Amino acid sequence: MHNQKNIKENNHIKMSMQRDTKLMWEECLTVIKDIVPQAAFEAWFKPIIPLSYEGSKFTIQVPSQFFYEYLEEKYVNILKMTLNRVFGEGTTLKYRVMVSGQTKNTVTYPGEEPRSIARDSQTEHDDPGKAPGQFIKAVQDLDPRLNPRCNFDNFFEGESNRLVRAVSEKIAEDPGKTAFNPLFIYGPSGVGKTHLCHAIGVRIRELYPAKRVLYVSANLFRLQYTDAVRKNVTNDFLSFYQSIDVLILDDIHELIGLTKTQEIFFQIFNNLHQLRKQLVLTCDRAPVDLQGMEERLISRLKWGMTAPIERPDSELRRKILRNKINHEGLEIPEDVFEFIAENVTENVRDLEGILVSLMANSVIANREIDITLARQVISQTVRLERKQLTIKKIQEIVCRYFNMDEALIQTKSRKHEIVQARQITMFLAKKYTESSFAHIGKVVGGKDHATVLHACKTVKDQIEISKTFRSTMDAIEGCLKQ
Repeated sequence: MHNQKNIKENNHIKMSMQRDTKLMWEECLTVIKDIVPQAAFEAWFKPIIPLSYEGSKFTIQVPSQFFYEYLEEKYVNILKMTLNRVFGEGTTLKYRVMVSGQTKNTVTYPGEEPRSIARDSQTEHDDPGKAPGQFIKAVQDLDPRLNPRCNFDNFFEGESNRLVRAVSEKIAEDPGKTAFNPLFIYGPSGVGKTHLCHAIGVRIRELYPAKRVLYVSANLFRLQYTDAVRKNVTNDFLSFYQSIDVLILDDIHELIGLTKTQEIFFQIFNNLHQLRKQLVLTCDRAPVDLQGMEERLISRLKWGMTAPIERPDSELRRKILRNKINHEGLEIPEDVFEFIAENVTENVRDLEGILVSLMANSVIANREIDITLARQVISQTVRLERKQLTIKKIQEIVCRYFNMDEALIQTKSRKHEIVQARQITMFLAKKYTESSFAHIGKVVGGKDHATVLHACKTVKDQIEISKTFRSTMDAIEGCLKQ
């Protein structure tokens, strides 16, 4: 009887622990969801099953060996950071990999101890702010917080980022000595601002190993400062940051409304700038739009180079997409490639997330990557809308319908079939775009305004008098609307 009671109590405790583990993992997912793209979250984090949390070891179940390896390669740092935040510092992660419904040998990696900004080899303090000894000035003890995989070699250049990339490389060659100090990079999320920050830092460390380089997010800067105030080591915090040779602060807009944090950063900025130390800052908006930021700080941000970075254009998206596909060893049909490039237009992060999700669906569900799957995956991340037609696109569709080389429309040929295709292209261009007669003529064969006007009238007349021609036009317009 006594044993049965103990068994019931143990089962109750076990069920309670499982519930707690599940709730804590849900909290982890909430954190992760704000960090990674939606497609990546759906593909690589939602399938994870939390199993247990015992003795600072958190065990999760993943569906395959490939899944485990991909998490380890791409998202291990995010997992470590999140587990330490939710479960506590020093938490380690254990995987259970399922193969055909059976538990495989457990794969583990030890949780990495949290690192201070600059660790003193003589002290056991790991948490910034625990002791004045945390802010040590030895270069070899400084963790620059740089990602070496984000460098200039794999930062793809296009019209949207050519200027800022050139300026960034110039700064990396001669930090603090150019007119680009500070460098203020601004643009929407996911266009490569953070990648450039790391690339600058990585290159400077390669060229100038003795320089103290530090990459830090504005949010982490805020947390460190708050902790320093709470533990009465603000002077140590200030001294540490004023000893940096190259300070890279990401997402400075996160300091909006934080008066005290802005004041301490203002002091650091002034000191570093006077000493000709390099400052690199990123933001999601231009300095003039930083409402809630102190005016004197805004004026400092405009001292050097303010460089916008735009959303990737079509050519750059294709370049990035092609490289990513080759790097991952994927095989994607050309129609799927074009569909992704045409529809995922906002940022690079979405492009990468889509590929990750396609890969996950293909491998885990043993499903072929086709246009149906691509549409399904993309629709979870971006709103699919019918793209605005261009004259070039209309010309392409008309020529495809008539099985005709597009170059023929651009010639002066008077062959009936070529003239007809040219006139239909002009008519549809006027109907579906806002282009003028003159512009349409310039694009379609280099014709003048009168020629386009005549073409539109000819096609309109043919639609009214010929049932066969009307059917042809209906079929072509149906292709335009796909």
